[in-house]
Amino acid sequence: MTTEQLLSINKNITEESIEWVQKKVISLSENQLNWRPNPGYWSINEILAHMNSYASYYYEAFDQKIEKTKFRNSKEEFTSSPLGRSAWKSMKLGNANNIKRKFKAPKTHNPTFDASLVHGDEAERFIKWQTKLLQTLDRAGEVNLKKVKVPISISKMVRLRLGDALLFVSYHVERHMQQIKNLQKHPNFPKK
Repeated sequence: MTTEQLLSINKNITEESIEWVQKKVISLSENQLNWRPNPGYWSINEILAHMNSYASYYYEAFDQKIEKTKFRNSKEEFTSSPLGRSAWKSMKLGNANNIKRKFKAPKTHNPTFDASLVHGDEAERFIKWQTKLLQTLDRAGEVNLKKVKVPISISKMVRLRLGDALLFVSYHVERHMQQIKNLQKHPNFPKK
């Protein structure tokens, strides 16, 4: 894939997510934001808190790596590493916008284990983080997405190519946005 295609995928997912939250989530009541179909599921607020937790790690890491890299020459083509491809493909939705594989969130990013992740203004925080990502994506086009490496959140020893890491976080957001949409379509979702 080209660098332009990769950045375009990221921008589209990010812009669509911001738009959905602005139109369909930000005006929901506290009851709706905190509703769960059963105790094993996350509420909309918890899903947003989870995404915000990942954003606070990855988006800061992206900015630091872009700022400090010596690999300033952008390349036309981007090639994923086997690990990177596996990471973002595991997050990517299926053809029917279905979640193909379920994962357990690490405790540090799981609002069920760490209630301090939920601040009460999750939708606003989400929009701020995604807006920050759009700015980062503009700057990412100025560096080599294959040479710049980003440590993953669960192990600083394992690093992904910046292009792979960008796809991973965008597909992660897309996946959880679908989770929010599924909650809102649930027959028992509160009317207000």
